[in-house]
Amino acid sequence: MIVTIMAEPETSGATPRFSVFTLEAVNALVRRLRPLMAAQMGRRGEIEERLAELSKLVGAVPDSIALTEGDTTQVRGLKRDLLARIERYQAAWREVEELGAVLKDPRRGLVDFYGQVDGKLVWLCWRYGEESVTHYHGLDEGFGGRKPIEPTMRQRHLN
Repeated sequence: MIVTIMAEPETSGATPRFSVFTLEAVNALVRRLRPLMAAQMGRRGEIEERLAELSKLVGAVPDSIALTEGDTTQVRGLKRDLLARIERYQAAWREVEELGAVLKDPRRGLVDFYGQVDGKLVWLCWRYGEESVTHYHGLDEGFGGRKPIEPTMRQRHLN
């Protein structure tokens, strides 16, 4: 079950929406997330390889990958390739977020989902490589504050 909640209005006038997931709903999404996250990890590795190659060509880590007049043909081609790869990488994160995930750490493939424990809003936490969501933490806590979801707690995650 997924419940969409309208949060308090922001000063911009827009009313943000977010979904609150049950543990079962999030774990069903994990099956869809795994291949998306695997592709993202691969894309990130390719981008980092291309950046290292670009750094070797220009003699240092570039401040920008924007095309400039002084770029050689090889540097220009590499920058175009990088820009296209970064665009695909960012678009794929938007796809992950459209599933209801909140990206927390792209290097580790860490995403959170809003959930509830005892009627309190929490993060249901999943990291790429984990079989299912097995941890949660408070909204004001990070990965270090993860707490295991004990079998006796399962019912509290379903409210």
